[in-house]
Amino acid sequence: MPHIHVHDYEETTGLARREYDKAIRRAGRIWNIVSIQCQLPEVMRDSMRLYQSIMFGPSPLSRAQREMIAVVTSRHNDCHY
Repeated sequence: MPHIHVHDYEETTGLARREYDKAIRRAGRIWNIVSIQCQLPEVMRDSMRLYQSIMFGPSPLSRAQREMIAVVTSRHNDCHY
């Protein structure tokens, strides 16, 4: 099975550290989906911006509907997080 090295908080600096700090403020921890993206901090930053827009930005869908779509999609993709 392939292995992706994820950086622990203590290993990060600069943009990666700032994005980890934001993740901790948002969720109280750093989820795997965030830490995997740490290889390319600019991608991690942009991915989190997209996520914030989709989940919290203006939309005809309610917050609950957006969460439901995320759960169903994760389940369909056999994600365990």
